[in-house]
Amino acid sequence: MSTTNAIDSIAGSAQAAGAAGQNDLKSALKFITCGSVDDGKSTLIGRLLVDSRAVLQDHLAGVQRGGETDLALLTDGLSAEREQGITIDVAYRYFNTESRKFIIGDAPGHEQYTRNMVTAASSADAAVVLVDATKLDWNNPAMELLPQTRRHSLLVNLLRVPSIVFAVNKLDAVEDATLAFNNISAALQAFAQAAKIPVKATVPVSALKGYNVVDAKPGWCGYEGLSLLELLEHLPATPAETTEAFAFPVQWVEKFSSSADTSQGRRVFWGRVATGGVQPGQTVTVLPSGQTAVVAQVLDHTRQPKSILAGHSAGIVLDREVDVSRGDWLLAEGSFTPSRELSATIAWMDDEPLVAGRVYWALQGHRWVKAKVKRIVHKLDVNTLAEEDASELPPNAIGHVELSLQEALATLPYARSRILGSLVLVDTASHKTSAAALIQ
Repeated sequence: MSTTNAIDSIAGSAQAAGAAGQNDLKSALKFITCGSVDDGKSTLIGRLLVDSRAVLQDHLAGVQRGGETDLALLTDGLSAEREQGITIDVAYRYFNTESRKFIIGDAPGHEQYTRNMVTAASSADAAVVLVDATKLDWNNPAMELLPQTRRHSLLVNLLRVPSIVFAVNKLDAVEDATLAFNNISAALQAFAQAAKIPVKATVPVSALKGYNVVDAKPGWCGYEGLSLLELLEHLPATPAETTEAFAFPVQWVEKFSSSADTSQGRRVFWGRVATGGVQPGQTVTVLPSGQTAVVAQVLDHTRQPKSILAGHSAGIVLDREVDVSRGDWLLAEGSFTPSRELSATIAWMDDEPLVAGRVYWALQGHRWVKAKVKRIVHKLDVNTLAEEDASELPPNAIGHVELSLQEALATLPYARSRILGSLVLVDTASHKTSAAALIQ
């Protein structure tokens, strides 16, 4: 098969897989719950687990408080979380219904733990943003949403979480649940439209009593739609990025113990295909060296020869010996223009403010390069959504910066690729994760 035909074949397979992925309702759905502190996220997940019968009796017995089941304790696993009654780190739980499997991430609501929420959202298929009705001036149609509700909604949208659902909680604790839900829904809709956040649905729930969580409560709050779990069962999993050009971060280099075959290289480059697809006959370029070679073999995780699409692990053997190490990238020839100058939206997660001139490690795939913050373009006001001039970004702020890299990277806009469009900035001294950067 010629190289041209090989590329056309992969492209056709990628388009078919991408189209199928858009409606993938069979794969496990990975979703997070987020929102302001004490909105009931841990209780909501506990309700999902209990009412879907995903909790063993002995586990339930261990979370009894005063004869009642404390649902939040099912996810608050750290001793500090149980002592303080707050969520600090992301807790993952697994359960399934007759039609689907789920992976839940309980993200912390406290502003100081926003970085943990960002980590969870970066790989999520969906986000449930919880809103506590009792904290809002629900009688007022022009009410203000809580800043953390806005911040988390903006973040999950920036991180391209495909499906976002608003869940208005604790409506059982207000005097007029229908009026409260209508006013809060209107405020959420106005905010989402202003911020250009696509929202799948807004659902009234009571995590404590179980209303509209697993089982629907028709007519409650004037709502006749699906329960939260039924909505989640119908949300698609994130499709692999098969329609973009081939890109492959090298994670591990394996050398054959012995090989007399000189028709190909003697090393296997292992990793997970980031975008596109790969099969024998394709010409690839090595980043950063710029050398080119032809793919001689492609192995799957069981070492069987086959073509591999994005999202799956592969072992690649080239037709000749080329200098390739962990952290290098194999790229479709002529499809990328590596650059050292990047413009990015960042979620700043360090305890120290970001100032122009600082140098950080930037991580893309398994490749580390030095990155200097040339300029802070603006900071986003999470309350008004206005772009403001700023000389620094405080902890948990969202802003737009310009980066200068020591070595060029192959990137795509984050709107096109969640993988090639993102970087992690790491402090060179403390080695703390400082920011998530989304390339524009």
